[in-house]
Amino acid sequence: MNLLLHMCCGPCSCYPVKRLREEGIEPTGYFFNPNIHPYKEWERRLEAAKEFAEKSGMEIHTDENYQLREFLGRALPAEKEPNGRCRMCYTWRLEQAARFAAEKGFDAFTSTLFYSIYQQHELMKETAAFFAEKYHIDFYYEDFRPGWQEGIDISKELELYRQPYCGCIFSEEERYSRALRKQRKAEAKA
Repeated sequence: MNLLLHMCCGPCSCYPVKRLREEGIEPTGYFFNPNIHPYKEWERRLEAAKEFAEKSGMEIHTDENYQLREFLGRALPAEKEPNGRCRMCYTWRLEQAARFAAEKGFDAFTSTLFYSIYQQHELMKETAAFFAEKYHIDFYYEDFRPGWQEGIDISKELELYRQPYCGCIFSEEERYSRALRKQRKAEAKA
C-alpha cells in the first residue's frame, strides 16, 4: 500500500511509523500544520518532522507556509461552537492530507493525530472518512494510542524536539494559564 502519513510532528510519528512498518507498509510523511503557533514553535516542529524522517529513512513532503492569519481567520469564529476550534483544525488538516494524497497518486492516507491520547478520535475518524469519500481515496485508520509510551521512548532515543502543547495558541494558553485551568476545573465540576 502506498500510504501518505500526515505528520503533526516528529515525536508523534515515531510509533505510527514503527507500527506501519511492522504491518509491511512503508509510509511517506506529509507535514501540513497551519495550526501551530507561534512561528518559532512551528519552525521547530517542522524541523523535528524532517529530522525524524531523515533518522528513520522515510520520505517526507512538507508544506512550509506559515499561515497565522488564515488560521486565526478560521479559528476565532469556530471558537463560538462546541469543539469548534478542534473540529476546524481536524477538518483543515485532514482534508489537505486527503487532497494531497489523491493528487499525488497515493492509495490511502492517515494521520499521526490518531496516536495522540489527547485528540478526539471519533470526530477525526468521521472527518477523515468524509474527505476520503470526497477525494476518492482510502482512509487507513488505526488506533495508534496503545503505543503512546513506546512512541515517547523512541522520540527520546532519537533526541527529537518534544513540544509541551498541542500546537495552536489556544492550546498553549490552556497549558500555561493557571487561571484558565482553574476555570476549566470549576466548569467540569458544575
